Amino acid sequence: MTPFRAALLLVALTVTACAAPRVPALPTGAGTPFPNSAAAYEEAVTECRDAKRIVAELGLSGRAGDQRLGGRIVAGFAEPSALRLEGVVLGRTIFILVSKDDDATLLLPRDERVVRDAPPEAIVEALAGVALTPAELRAAVAGCGLGAGTASSGRQFNEQWSAVEVGRELTYLRRVDGRWRVGGATRGPLRIVYADFSGGLPRTIHLRSDAPAGGTAKPVADITLRVSQLEINTAIDPRAFEVTVPPSALPLSVEELRRAGPLGAK
Repeated sequence: MTPFRAALLLVALTVTACAAPRVPALPTGAGTPFPNSAAAYEEAVTECRDAKRIVAELGLSGRAGDQRLGGRIVAGFAEPSALRLEGVVLGRTIFILVSKDDDATLLLPRDERVVRDAPPEAIVEALAGVALTPAELRAAVAGCGLGAGTASSGRQFNEQWSAVEVGRELTYLRRVDGRWRVGGATRGPLRIVYADFSGGLPRTIHLRSDAPAGGTAKPVADITLRVSQLEINTAIDPRAFEVTVPPSALPLSVEELRRAGPLGAK
């Protein structure tokens, strides 16, 4: 086993000891017409739509492919597409992913390997099995599903749950403390479900990406993020979205990263 593969498997095999949180199931069925869906949606996304900058710690647990994931991610986001994810396991930085615009850099400090000028969503997928852009990750952490947009048709399942179509996504709305909040979202094989609301914000984010139709029944990724130390619209130094790459760092392609990561490990 190469040192690089060993480093990624350290991320995959080191799992926090916390009990798995209870995540509500999204409602199913056709529901009934919901005439007030647009107003309910606007109520649900009022705060998260304005989350332009976010700093948070994300406790990570779950699976990608056949590998268990665990550890902690120190995250920072800024609109429109700035991103910093720093993966920490047992107090050691395993990876640093930074992105501006559509180009990302991933540094693996222990192995002195670097991925340069790659789409950030491709790197995120190689690391965790979920292809999300920086803007989508920022929206997910803020409690806005895959991003706030304009709601079209809506349906209501019961007094607690409804759903609206927002572009290519179906956004589920849930009543929390007497008002509508985003309870989850789906797009194709990807599903986000929120739980453990505090102060109107979700503290648990469940991400699942299912295999394409006709493939295995096992999900490609089934991940839980526990949000703590959340700060919204706090000042972030632009240098946070940069990383100093040692001159000795050897180049690594996204495909090599994918083969060495959880989805490529056999």
